[in-house]
Amino acid sequence: MSKLAAQDKFLDLSDYGRSFGTMLANLLKNTRFTPIHVTLLFGVSGLLAIYFILENQFYLAGFFIILKSGIDAADGELARIKNTPSYTGRYLDSVFDIILNFLFLVTIWYITETSFIMTLGAFFCIQLQGTLYNYYYVILRNKSVGGDTTSKIFEYKSPKALGNESQKAVDILFQIYNVVYGGFDKIIHMMDSDAYKVKTFPNWFMTLVSLYGLGFQLLIIALMLALNLASYIIPFFIAYTILIFVLIAIRKSVLKVEDQRY
Repeated sequence: MSKLAAQDKFLDLSDYGRSFGTMLANLLKNTRFTPIHVTLLFGVSGLLAIYFILENQFYLAGFFIILKSGIDAADGELARIKNTPSYTGRYLDSVFDIILNFLFLVTIWYITETSFIMTLGAFFCIQLQGTLYNYYYVILRNKSVGGDTTSKIFEYKSPKALGNESQKAVDILFQIYNVVYGGFDKIIHMMDSDAYKVKTFPNWFMTLVSLYGLGFQLLIIALMLALNLASYIIPFFIAYTILIFVLIAIRKSVLKVEDQRY
C-alpha cells in the first residue's frame, strides 16, 4: 500500500528497502507482531551495525545498516496492511532514527581521527538534510488524493490517539519528537516557508530531493565503510549540505513558475 496516489509516485532513491519491507510486512501480517515490534527490530539492526563498526568489520556493519533501512520500511507497511496506523509508532520510529544517526556518527568518530566538533556538525547537517526531504515529502503526501496523512506539515500539539494506542504514550512521544526535531523543522520552514502553497511537486524534483532521504544517507555511509573511507564520512556529510540550497533554489524558481500555470 502506497503513501501516495499513483500520479504522485516518484523514484525514491532512499526507498530501496521498500520491497524487502513489503515482503517482511506480508510475512508478519497474520502474526502477533505489531509495527512497534518491527520498529524495535530495526533498532536492534542499527545497534548490530554499530558493534561491527567498532570491530572494524565494515562489510557486516554496512549490511546491518542497509538491513535497518529495509526493516524500517516494514513497520509502516505492516501498519497499513493491518490497518492499524498509530502516532505512537510514527513518533517512536522517528526518535529511534535520530538516536541511531547520532550513534552511527559518534561510533565513526571513535574509530577515526575526526574531531568531535565536526562530528556534531555532521549530525546537525544530516538531520537538516533529512528534514528537507521529509518537509517536501509530507507536503506531497498531504496534497496527494488518497495519500497517507498520519504525518502533518505543521505539528503544534499532540494529536488525538488512534485505535487502541494510549493518549499518554502519544503525548510523551510527541514531546520527545518536538524536542529532537522541532529545531530542524523550524530552520527548514524558515528557509522555504511557501513550499506548502505549491499545488504539487513533480516526480523529477522529488527524486532529486530523495538524495537526502534517510535510506540514501545510510546507503552512502554503508558504501563508504565498505570502501574503507570511514574517515571521510563526517566531512562528506558536512559538505553534502550544500545541496539544500540548490534544492530550495530550484523549488523557489522553477516550481513557482510551474505552479502559476495550473
